[in-house]
Amino acid sequence: MPAPVLAAYSYCEAVTGQQARNFAYGIRLLPTPKRRAMSALYAFSRRVDDIGDGALADDVKVARLDETRSVLARIHDGAVDEDDTDPVAVALAHAARAFPIPLGGLDELIDGVQMDVRGETYETWDDLRTYCRCVAGAIGRLSLGVFGTEPGAHGADRAPEYADTLGLALQLTNILRDVREDAEGGRTYLPADDLAKFGCSAGFNGPRPPAGSDFTGLVHFEVRRARALFAEGYRLLPMLDRRSGACVAAMAGIYRRLLDRIERDPEAVLRGRVSLPGREKAYVAVRGLSGLDTRHVTRRTVRRRA
Repeated sequence: MPAPVLAAYSYCEAVTGQQARNFAYGIRLLPTPKRRAMSALYAFSRRVDDIGDGALADDVKVARLDETRSVLARIHDGAVDEDDTDPVAVALAHAARAFPIPLGGLDELIDGVQMDVRGETYETWDDLRTYCRCVAGAIGRLSLGVFGTEPGAHGADRAPEYADTLGLALQLTNILRDVREDAEGGRTYLPADDLAKFGCSAGFNGPRPPAGSDFTGLVHFEVRRARALFAEGYRLLPMLDRRSGACVAAMAGIYRRLLDRIERDPEAVLRGRVSLPGREKAYVAVRGLSGLDTRHVTRRTVRRRA
């Protein structure tokens, strides 16, 4: 591998290790070429997210997102040289040559962040699902381009659908975990219909639920929705090779355990950021590498066919 490309990948891996600890736990389980490609995808995605989450004026954010879309177009057109001054572009361009990555998914991510910049809110789950497909489902489909599916895997034509659904499950978990943080930033992601149903339309600007609301009922309702998405998305696992399946199982497993914690103590998300200790993440990674989750999904699928 040319030295400039190797340096570009090293930069992307450093960004991933510093800023995406849950993601980094999963991709450690991949062989080096796939791990590097996933780091390039993350670094580009992080750039887009940072524009949306930053303190810049909205018109500046829009301009920056347009610039980022132009970089993506150059990557798509094969117009990024190995000695380009943008290491993320260099790494992602190399990854896109090595793997069949559907780069249009990154355009969808930019579309989703533009929705954030416009301050869009979501009346129904169908509305929120559209946003989640842009910012998370697309990442699932991009990742599948790196993972690939096993030759002859049953139902592999539905793998992009399952990858997309798993992305939705992770994003909904993120939304529940960050409900207080998002509210402080002036954002509300949970559907207005759901908030009204449980008396939470006043929002979440303090360490306690709105007076007279059924906040626990709201959280449990969204947890059930996320669990259904996880169950559907996990059907991807038997279609992947062992190490790619371990990576997906580890990343998804961390978020499922976060969901468990949120379900046990819903108001914890109003008091601070819910997270897992390192030892628990390590256990999830080992569990993923063992193939336990994949075998469980395979057995369940066989029973359904029977």
